[in-house]
Amino acid sequence: MEPINQGNDPELDGKYLGTISQDFVVVAETLKEASYRIRKHGFSDFPIFPICKTEQPVGQLLVNKAEAATQWHYYATYLDEFVQLNIMDKPEEFKKTYKDPDEFCCLFVVDREFTSFLYIPYPEDQ
Repeated sequence: MEPINQGNDPELDGKYLGTISQDFVVVAETLKEASYRIRKHGFSDFPIFPICKTEQPVGQLLVNKAEAATQWHYYATYLDEFVQLNIMDKPEEFKKTYKDPDEFCCLFVVDREFTSFLYIPYPEDQ
């Protein structure tokens, strides 16, 4: 796997942001609830949601794209699993850039050879 990009990458913005934004409207509540539960139950203060168009081995499947009519599968995991699987070698740097999980969802976009983190704000509560 290629090194992880920790910022919002221009390639990510142009190629993926539209489909991810469309999906996020559908899955935001589910991801926000999962983030809360991961933190509340003491698994981690750093929930991460890998997303991909095909199945992948990191995390637990949370939203199946066929069942939810989304363009991406959504998985739930957290920082420690990334470290254990040797996907991330600088967790302290990641923690410094991690955004408030009550306000932002930390997505990990996986598409063929491309991987990148994306922070997307949760919709405002009505």
